[in-house]
Amino acid sequence: MEQVLEQIRDQQKDAWNKFSPGWKKWDELTMDFLQPMGDEIIRALHLKENDVVLDVAAGTGEPGLTIASKLKNGRVVITDLAEHMLEIARENAARRGIQNVETVACDVCELPFADNTFDAISCRFGFMFFPDMQLAANEMVRVLKPGGRMATSVWNVPEKNFWVTAIMGTINRNMELPPPPPDAPGMFRCAKDQLIAGLFEKAGLKNISQKEITGKLNCKTTDVYWNMMTEIGAPIVAALSKCDDAMKEKIKREVFEAVNQKYPSGDVMIESSALVIYGEK
Repeated sequence: MEQVLEQIRDQQKDAWNKFSPGWKKWDELTMDFLQPMGDEIIRALHLKENDVVLDVAAGTGEPGLTIASKLKNGRVVITDLAEHMLEIARENAARRGIQNVETVACDVCELPFADNTFDAISCRFGFMFFPDMQLAANEMVRVLKPGGRMATSVWNVPEKNFWVTAIMGTINRNMELPPPPPDAPGMFRCAKDQLIAGLFEKAGLKNISQKEITGKLNCKTTDVYWNMMTEIGAPIVAALSKCDDAMKEKIKREVFEAVNQKYPSGDVMIESSALVIYGEK
């Protein structure tokens, strides 16, 4: 892997390990938020009870743990770059009594598995972070058995994801942050229609399909929204760390105004939109 890509990977590994306590704290809310996308991935994969499944960039364990709970004689290998995130996944598995899982800390661009190992592969919101998305897709297809199924989810366009833009848009407007390079990892890097489908096709997958899935971030209050986003969002924390207290307070006030204006009743359930892409080897 090129040196610059290795640097991005190492920075991400450090960030995810650092933010793992926040993800553990907010696990119930975030997993409820992301469940519709996980459910669609599972539906698309048409799992058989003895499948061996790889869940890539699984973080605190989903959708891999739910997949494992559905496999009578199968098993799931849950991978992530950050070992601290996988510690939470193991705790979640133990709490739910799920035993047919194992965790492996590894880089998706260098998967430590033999060719044609897995019957199915899931990857919920991983692609946007992979330094080289085509290399990641190629590696995932390499370890997928012939006839195997693969499904991933990525965020749709910013206009359909107020849960991100409410806070990041306010930060960008106030701090005039330079836009990241088009290929840099980021929330909406994969939002372009058919982008992931193109990567899948180049990697050798066929029968490719794409479906939009909507969800809701059920924060209930603006306070909860602000606290969660500033405790799990590495780019948000990085940006806020560069401004003084007065600017931080201004950003917070404007975020609260934007959210409260959109949800005047005080019941904060923020819409989201994602794309689920499926293919077969």
